[in-house]
Amino acid sequence: MSKPVPVSDQTFEQEVLRADKPVLVDFWAAWCGPCRMVAPVLEQIASERPDQVKIAKLDVDANPISAGRYGVRAIPTMILFKNGQEAERLVGYMPKERLLQQIGPHVDGAPK
Repeated sequence: MSKPVPVSDQTFEQEVLRADKPVLVDFWAAWCGPCRMVAPVLEQIASERPDQVKIAKLDVDANPISAGRYGVRAIPTMILFKNGQEAERLVGYMPKERLLQQIGPHVDGAPK
């Protein structure tokens, strides 16, 4: 069973940009209520679709470089990276079905 992978400014390039499958990065912070609401949704996706998408979590307070590089101004922001490039950006809490609908066109084998 896969779980979300913590990433940092130091590991972002290796874990996200060089990944061999799409990576959905959750830019979050411990004090953010909506971030805590979306966390279980992301954990479900990580465990149900480990072959299709990797879920990564980046704490914006501890890793301001990556958050700044991608223009994250509000959290939670989830950015789907495919082949090292931003493919989709989602801001705010959303239910699992809507999140999957948004990333589906970019993820192999996912419902479109």
